Amino acid sequence: MNTATTHGISVHVSAHYQEGLGNAAVREHLFAYKVTIQNSTQDTIQLLRRRWVIFDSSGEVRTIEGAGVVGELPIIRPNEKHTYMSGCDFKSTFGSMSGHFMVENKSTKEFLYIEIPRFLLEVPWRLN
Repeated sequence: MNTATTHGISVHVSAHYQEGLGNAAVREHLFAYKVTIQNSTQDTIQLLRRRWVIFDSSGEVRTIEGAGVVGELPIIRPNEKHTYMSGCDFKSTFGSMSGHFMVENKSTKEFLYIEIPRFLLEVPWRLN
């Protein structure tokens, strides 16, 4: 599991290859990833936006930006966490993702950028 902490907010990410869901014949590999955002501050925050930078070892770099995560703008109270699952497809057997979330501190109305740690996505048989 990869972890980064910014402004007292930790982001934990783990990823898994989705065996049998992609199509290796057309160079499509699917991965699922689980993200947990832990608010260790004394203020309530709301996740408003995300920005992902996705690197595929085939040479393709994609940037995905948008509101919230999986259709939600979660509110995370002090010492609570929010977990969600999502996925990504790759043309090659290896890649990585990283990025940031933009959250609003509901007490101060300040916008903060929270790092999403870089994590690797690799098909298991590539390691052999």
